[in-house]
Amino acid sequence: MASAAKASLSHSTGQPPKDVTLKDWIGVYSTLLGAFMAVLDIQITNASLNDITGALGASLDEGAWISTAYLVAEIVVIPLTGWLSQVFSVRLYLLVNAALFICFSIVCAFATSLPQMIVFRAGQGFTGGVLIPMAFSVILMTLPPAKQPVGMALFGLSATLAPSLGPTVGGWLTDSYSWQYIFYLNVLPGLLLIAGVWYALPQRPTQLHLLKKGDWFGIVTMAIGLASLEFFLEEGNRKDWLGSEEIQKAALTTAIFLPIFIIIQLVNKNALLNLRLLVRRNFLIAIITTMGLGLGLYGSTFILPLYLAQIQGYNAMQIGETIMWAGMPQLFITPFVPKLMKHFDLRLLVAVGFVLFGLSCFMNVSMSQDTGVIQLIPAQIVRALGQPLVMTPLSSFATSGIEPKQIGSASSIYNMARNLGGSFGIAALGTLQSMRERFHSNRLVDAVSLSNPITRDRIDQLTQMFLQHTSDPVQAQNQAYAAIGNIVRREANIMAFNDCFFFMGCALFASALLVLLFKKVKPVAGGGAH
Repeated sequence: MASAAKASLSHSTGQPPKDVTLKDWIGVYSTLLGAFMAVLDIQITNASLNDITGALGASLDEGAWISTAYLVAEIVVIPLTGWLSQVFSVRLYLLVNAALFICFSIVCAFATSLPQMIVFRAGQGFTGGVLIPMAFSVILMTLPPAKQPVGMALFGLSATLAPSLGPTVGGWLTDSYSWQYIFYLNVLPGLLLIAGVWYALPQRPTQLHLLKKGDWFGIVTMAIGLASLEFFLEEGNRKDWLGSEEIQKAALTTAIFLPIFIIIQLVNKNALLNLRLLVRRNFLIAIITTMGLGLGLYGSTFILPLYLAQIQGYNAMQIGETIMWAGMPQLFITPFVPKLMKHFDLRLLVAVGFVLFGLSCFMNVSMSQDTGVIQLIPAQIVRALGQPLVMTPLSSFATSGIEPKQIGSASSIYNMARNLGGSFGIAALGTLQSMRERFHSNRLVDAVSLSNPITRDRIDQLTQMFLQHTSDPVQAQNQAYAAIGNIVRREANIMAFNDCFFFMGCALFASALLVLLFKKVKPVAGGGAH
């Protein structure tokens, strides 16, 4: 906090800005590595879920908890990071959580049952969730305003590149070695993170007396409310939403505890989060639009692998190779974003970024059974062009005018919003896909009837084909009916996936329109620098 205050003071008083040393950059890069690991681990198990559940003797339905446990723990800990980093100091808080993240990663690889894996993944999420907002905070506290766009560009790269690489890395490690290696992967980067934080971040005294003044009632209501909301969103579609007693209880718990938490934050002088930041126009719009970005980021890495697995029959490695085209180009594009921010209105950059991202979704609304990796590459590249233009300037809008003492709250709210946007998006897309598949299936069944001469001709052709392999005409005809049924289901599924991409494109275009409501800010990010 002290370094952020100095940077803010020097900027506002016209004194020479703080010089950024190699040690400062080591601290920033180390925390960014931690954020990248934490985001990567959200998606990395998805490509290997079949192997993990098979080894643990669990069904795929039960295995969904492997991802849900991580997400629930992560969403609960993010709002706590600002306050706990004050209590224990940024350096100590990061060191302890990085060490625990490595430990939980290792024990995940040694899990022998599903309950063990769920507990260890929750621990991984609870410690990894700290690394994301803390990287954001360290950038604002360490770098002067003139250098913060570079830091934000790197943060944006970690937040957008990691979801794209997660399935790729997970699929490659599982196919080449075994699923345990997706957890061992965290060890070396984790040790580098610890070494960098130990060396570069200044040692500050702990403020344990703040624990007595802690907003404990707010913490409890927040934890229960957010955990219930995340469970509701992650498991709702799989359990038929309110048709499940578990989901009904989760919805009721969310409806009770989250409003109580919000009221506490507004009336408590020592509130966990300063929700009053949301009355600031730019911050509120940044939160809404970053939820739209989260929907696009996590929604696209949810729905596209589903399409590739169900329709194209791709394995984990092939899915990863397809999604990789949305990630790798960003390595070359992101370094130019801070330069663009100096010459163009930030609102224009964010709007263009959202439009390109939305356009990449609209490019996928006419997929067919022949749409594979080659046909999907153009849309993936357009997406890669758009994401960096959104992430970094959007962070500038979110942090513009934020006082140093409010950095913790702003960082927590901003990063929590992106994750919640992703959870809302995945829940909406999962439900939409199911509903639209049934809708299209019913329409196709009505069209494909025995009264249709084209249908009868096709059945006759298939029957003759199957008669070449069997002497039973009834069996051949039943096989023909089954083949027609499979085609109908496949086409209904493809149409439903197209509808999901259309929905994402509309949401991203709506976010582009919201960007026009931002107040213009200078192309410099900074807590308290404006």
